[in-house]
Order: sequence, then structure tokens, then C-alpha cells
Amino acid sequence: MSGNYYFCAMIRNLFSFLIILFCSAGITTAQAFVRTSDLFKRTDGNYRAGQLKITQDPAIDTLITRYLLASENHKTSEGTLGMEGYRIQIYYSSVRTAREEASRARAEFLNKFPEIKSYEEYAEPGYFMVRAGDYRTKVQGYKYLLLIRKQFPNAYFVPTVINFPDLNIK
Repeated sequence: MSGNYYFCAMIRNLFSFLIILFCSAGITTAQAFVRTSDLFKRTDGNYRAGQLKITQDPAIDTLITRYLLASENHKTSEGTLGMEGYRIQIYYSSVRTAREEASRARAEFLNKFPEIKSYEEYAEPGYFMVRAGDYRTKVQGYKYLLLIRKQFPNAYFVPTVINFPDLNIK
């Protein structure tokens, strides 16, 4: 009888091992591998316009995949991909009327600084904030901070995910 008990325990352990193995295999296959050639596919339907053939080391595809997986955590408040940088926070509160006050602060900011993009954001458990600008470094946004502080004395830099800079500006 003790031999039968050990046999059942061994089967139970093997079964547990197989379940863990299949679950972990499912998790690892959920991470998609990206090929560089997939990034440059035509989306306009005109496949006769030309072809792009990329010849490169397969390790580059691995690096691109790692970069894309890491950048999933870099979403801006609007939900688009971005990069680490700074914005100038001009309003932050969680009082009952914070939503209305944030809207008023943003409207006032837009009236005084129409050339600087501003964002009204929400953070759990009930904080409303107004942030302005997309600066890669504090040095890049320092002159704007000085201008903004003349109208909003409590303004300060906050590290956040910002929109990618516009490369078409000349």
C-alpha cells in the first residue's frame, strides 16, 4: 500500500509540474517578437509602389522588441507614447471643487500663455492637476518656468512622460 501512495504522490507532483510548465509557456508566448520588416509595412494598400528589403543582424530585432516592451510604460496623459521629461505644474488639488478649479486654472493659463500647450490631468484617488509644456530637461523649460511663475507663483517642475518633440520645427 505504501508503494501505491508514493506512486500517487509522484503522479500528483508530475501533474503540478506540467501545469506550471504550460502556464509559464503561455506567459512567455504572450510577449510578441517584433521584426524590423514588420515596422515598415505599407498601410495605404499600394503594394506596387516599391519594396524595402532590410538585411541586418537578428539581434537588432531583439533590441527593437525590448525597446517596444519597455516603452509600453511610457504613455502620456493622452494615452500616446512619449518619453521621460518635465512639465510645469500650475495647479494640484483634491478638494471637492478641484475639477472646476482645474478647468478655471487651465482656461486662465491658456488666456495668458496661448503658445504653451497645457494638460488637465487626473490621478487617483481624486487629484486634479494642470500641467504645461513638454520639456526634455529642466534647462529647456527654465525660461518658461520663470515666465509662468509671474502669473502662477506656485508653479514648479514635475517629472512625467511628455509628448515627443516636434522635429519639423525649424
